[in-house]
Amino acid sequence: MWFWFAVIALLCWSGSDLFSKIGCQDAGDKYSHLKMVMAVGLVMGLHACYEVFANGVEISWGILLTYLPVSMLYILSMAIGYLGLRYIELSISSPICNSSGAIVAILTLATAGISEDLPPVALVAVALVCIGVVALGIVDSREDEELRRARQDASNHHYAKSWIAILIPVIYCLLDALGTFADSRVLETLDEDSANVAYELTFLIMGVLCAIYVLGVKKQKLLPRQEVPKYTGAIFETAGQFFYIYALADTEHVAFAAPIISSYCVASVLWSRLFLKEKLSAKHYACVALVIVGIVIMGILDI
Repeated sequence: MWFWFAVIALLCWSGSDLFSKIGCQDAGDKYSHLKMVMAVGLVMGLHACYEVFANGVEISWGILLTYLPVSMLYILSMAIGYLGLRYIELSISSPICNSSGAIVAILTLATAGISEDLPPVALVAVALVCIGVVALGIVDSREDEELRRARQDASNHHYAKSWIAILIPVIYCLLDALGTFADSRVLETLDEDSANVAYELTFLIMGVLCAIYVLGVKKQKLLPRQEVPKYTGAIFETAGQFFYIYALADTEHVAFAAPIISSYCVASVLWSRLFLKEKLSAKHYACVALVIVGIVIMGILDI
């Protein structure tokens, strides 16, 4: 079953990318990223309650506080990622965000040193991701404005040439990597199911705080046409996390499941081309390909 769990996780997380993009791309709604946090918080909160009351997963204030730094890194990275979807194509954003694995590898190498068991191809994979991300930024910033507008006409959504557009997913990548790195340390003392519930409940709390700010302080209204994609994305995000855990639970096949799941940004790029009509230049696609190849190699090696 590990294979199907991995494939479902891939489809769910790529689906979350697609619907989150649809829900957050309106430049006229400056609170769309906070509304997305509200949606994910609600769905994850409901799933956490199911895990606690139906499956008996242990949770306490101590577990919540122990996992809080990790939870906040993940949640902050996701909120920033949702903000970035307003300024950049999903087909560029998703591969950059998924580059966090390379940062984790760098952090691990910096703190633990280069292991003798580490194959040279692992360092090549990290280099490919880093080169690809930097190259994406350079290509995007140097693209001719008329060519940019021409290729964006098909999607009826235009993005200005800006380093901020690339910087936001890079910030997401760094925060997510720090969260993953911290996660690996904290999970040495916490049960995985309890940690996951702590993360989801913390997300719920942040969703409630965002709701108080957006709905109570800023008096914003929730329009069904705008909110349905957000909640659809939130459902896909939560489902992907659920199947991700079960896919990796089969420890004998982690080396096969990890690269399948880690390549979900490939599906995100495909969905963005099919459903959002995004079209990149050949140079963009070359840079994206470098990032994706590096991510898949790291997944295969399970760095």
